Amino acid sequence: MQWVRVQRRFAAPPAEVFAYLAEHEHLEPLFGTKITRVRDGADGHRNGVGSTRRLKISPLIPAFEETVTEFVPDELIRYRVTKGTPLREHEGLMRFSPDGGGTCLLYEISFASVLPGVDRVVAAALQRSIPRGLAEIS
Repeated sequence: MQWVRVQRRFAAPPAEVFAYLAEHEHLEPLFGTKITRVRDGADGHRNGVGSTRRLKISPLIPAFEETVTEFVPDELIRYRVTKGTPLREHEGLMRFSPDGGGTCLLYEISFASVLPGVDRVVAAALQRSIPRGLAEIS
């Protein structure tokens, strides 16, 4: 099992940071890939529980989908890979908390892989791309 943990402070309040990062397409800089919304949330929120995004990393790698499983406005977004990847036991979690006049984002992703070693490669890539992507949007 691999863990990726990134913490980042933003000057904007939690409601603003949450609203921005809840938009699936705004996550493109974090993963360096094209992201499209496949389905809106069933809970009445466009990006809420049940909403699904498709990530396409490269022409050689099949697209995969992630679905939001928990959505607490201004506080938390939890999601899982639900289609098309060799990763298993995947869970992503974004926690937003007030930090003075700004926001502290704690972003954690855990997963394993069906193919030996793939999880380590993916974890290393995410540990580089997520902080770089968050720096672009702050």
